[in-house]
Amino acid sequence: MAKESMKARELRRKKLVDKYAAKRAQLKAEGDYIGLSRLPRNSNPNRLHNRCKLTGRPKGYIRQFGVSRITFREMASAGLIPGVKKASW
Repeated sequence: MAKESMKARELRRKKLVDKYAAKRAQLKAEGDYIGLSRLPRNSNPNRLHNRCKLTGRPKGYIRQFGVSRITFREMASAGLIPGVKKASW
């Protein structure tokens, strides 16, 4: 389980990215790189990192479901994900 501070940090970054997205696109279109450099660092979408929605785990993230591989396996085994079942042969 990730620390709550790490989850909160990612949430703050996401809000900053959303807030400055239009301004960043406008400055980029104009080629104003000095103006871009004056924006907050965390408003750059490259600084976002995918994390599991339930545990906050940064590695083993499955985009389609928004959770880590470990959480995905637990949920799939418990039958919480529709259309997903454990393979057996």
